[in-house]
Amino acid sequence: MTTPLPTERPKGLAWLASPAPAPRLPEDQISAKYPSLRLQVFLGIFIGYAGFYLIRNNIPLVATILLKDGQLDKVGIGLIANAVLISYGFSKFFMATVSDRSNARYFLPIGLALSAVVNLFVAFVPALTASVGIFAMMMFVNGWVQGMGWPPSGRVLVHWFSTNERGWKTAIWNCAHNVGGLGVGAAAAAGLSFTGGAWQSAFWFPSLIALVVAVVAFIAIRDTPASVGLPPIEEYRNDPAKVEVDQNDEAGLGYWQVILKHVLLNRVMVLLALANVFVYALRYGVLSWTPTYLSEVHHASVTAGIMGFSLFELAGLIGTLACGWVSDKVFKGNRTWTGIAFMVGVGVSLIAYWLAPVGTPYWLLMVFLFFNGAFIYGPVMLIGLQALDMSARHVAGTSAGFTGLFGYVIGATVASTGVGFLVQHYGWGLTFGVLTGCVVAAIVLLAMIAPDEKRLMESHRLASGAE
Repeated sequence: MTTPLPTERPKGLAWLASPAPAPRLPEDQISAKYPSLRLQVFLGIFIGYAGFYLIRNNIPLVATILLKDGQLDKVGIGLIANAVLISYGFSKFFMATVSDRSNARYFLPIGLALSAVVNLFVAFVPALTASVGIFAMMMFVNGWVQGMGWPPSGRVLVHWFSTNERGWKTAIWNCAHNVGGLGVGAAAAAGLSFTGGAWQSAFWFPSLIALVVAVVAFIAIRDTPASVGLPPIEEYRNDPAKVEVDQNDEAGLGYWQVILKHVLLNRVMVLLALANVFVYALRYGVLSWTPTYLSEVHHASVTAGIMGFSLFELAGLIGTLACGWVSDKVFKGNRTWTGIAFMVGVGVSLIAYWLAPVGTPYWLLMVFLFFNGAFIYGPVMLIGLQALDMSARHVAGTSAGFTGLFGYVIGATVASTGVGFLVQHYGWGLTFGVLTGCVVAAIVLLAMIAPDEKRLMESHRLASGAE
């Protein structure tokens, strides 16, 4: 049996609590209702999470405009972009500790709506962007409410999809990153077109779309099967969780003691978190600076730079799906070795993108960028999935949030402020050298997890056979 988390939560948030189990439905209704509700909640978290990417960190899309206008320099842009990512990293962890005890149907849409409101303020209140410090503060707030997106999505995945299907389902859901990334490029370009290039339109136009998405997510999402009278997914699919917790082992433990035991002092979670630092440094180090790099080194236009940004996200969608298939079919469910293989691909494509000389055809640069995006989003998805699979179910969101905390707070610093500093003072060559080093570090850390995953996969096979 998996013991539930203690039910206490901060005062004033009782209305946000995970709902009590509803009376169990008759068997004929269960068989009819379960498949349709699984599809519905999946679409809810997919569309809802894609909405967060419309308004997460739009400053890189208009960085070239702000640089040309003299409103900001590279370090300022890096600081503002980094404020979002650092805040998001902390929030992804701390909001996960609330989300694991909250109703995902409320939690995700509220976070998205709040983020949209922050972005509207940025667009329409000039005083809030008058200095780097104030602008960064607003983006810090935006990053914090953005942290209300991943944890409830992870909660839904754990409760509505069982172990032997979760790899492929998570791969599909993870494409929401890329759908949202593609969407923000299109929405920002449309806004800039409407307004003749006013950078504020890259904030307010996507925000209006995000508000609509929040409503759609609220309509579609349900918290857990039990909340609508359905049995646990492990019972419905006869597929036990990889990690089960003995109820007697946690008798008398408080909420933070449970987190300390299963997350903060868990060797695998710590290694995943450290690997995520380098994976996210690579993801954002390339993505966030693509428009600027293409403009400065290869003399591409603003529109061409945004197209590169969007292509990276499109490639990530394809790469994520490919990663899910490779993980299941080639590596037989071993996420670690799948991640290592994809990181090798990241290294090859990154070096090709870096060493392409000035004058390289634009289409060839896009090929290198495409493969870099395709390969990096595999490990981005897999580390979150490993955190869900290799942790106790009742702290799954918190475990994934813990890896995100490291990825965004430390990895984001390297990717935004760090890259901005390196480029401004030492040039693009050294910057790409550091990013290549991140590839090596991520591979080493993932390799250290391989024996743990092998043991866990063996115990899961034995448990499944016992059923």
